[in-house]
Amino acid sequence: MEQFEHVFQCSYNDIAQGTIFVLKGCWRENFFHNTNPIVLELGCGKGEYTIEQAKCTPNKNFIGVDIKGARMWTGATEAKDANLSNVAFIRTDIHLLNHFFAENEINEIWITFPDPQMKKVRKRLTATTFLDIYRSVLTDNGTVHLKTDSSFLFQYTSELLKINSLPILYQILDLYKSDIQNITLTIKTYYERQWLARNISIKYLAFSLPKEMKLIEPKIDIPFDDYRSFGRNRRAELKI
Repeated sequence: MEQFEHVFQCSYNDIAQGTIFVLKGCWRENFFHNTNPIVLELGCGKGEYTIEQAKCTPNKNFIGVDIKGARMWTGATEAKDANLSNVAFIRTDIHLLNHFFAENEINEIWITFPDPQMKKVRKRLTATTFLDIYRSVLTDNGTVHLKTDSSFLFQYTSELLKINSLPILYQILDLYKSDIQNITLTIKTYYERQWLARNISIKYLAFSLPKEMKLIEPKIDIPFDDYRSFGRNRRAELKI
């Protein structure tokens, strides 16, 4: 990972000591060398969505964020082999985004097929604690996209948007039966193909995130999803 010029890692010791990340506030000028919008993919895994978005949308810059380096190495290698100049990766915890980015530096955030964390609100990537982190680096009314198989997470996030009166751009229960025209939404990750093979519909939410408002959690009971991700052996059998 350290051999890649487009992959960045910081030790917790550097962060704890308040070391300023070299590209914070100047990603466009000093790394991408353009003035294009910057899009984050959080929990990017192998970087499938980051890579494919970069290929089909060359007028935007894309940064994949994940804590697991072994997965990220796959996407970093593909980006290098494809000579993609609008891609970077950061190996870090999502809680630490404001160590790497300045206020208003990010235009969009994508969250693709995260663990719904049905029993732990504080770990849901659309919980208010995370939304507060996102808007510390997003432009005012920056866009957050959620693509998920989970009915639980979709309903939870929908209720959170409703109770906080956050502007909803798209709210789609079955993406591939909708008439939305967006090439980015046709990108299918490994996990997405797994869900589709099981006839599980893909849900999509997009919303704006204003900076100046206090966010509250919805207080409702939501039915848990009644299925689980396949184990490694079963996934191999699917050959997807």
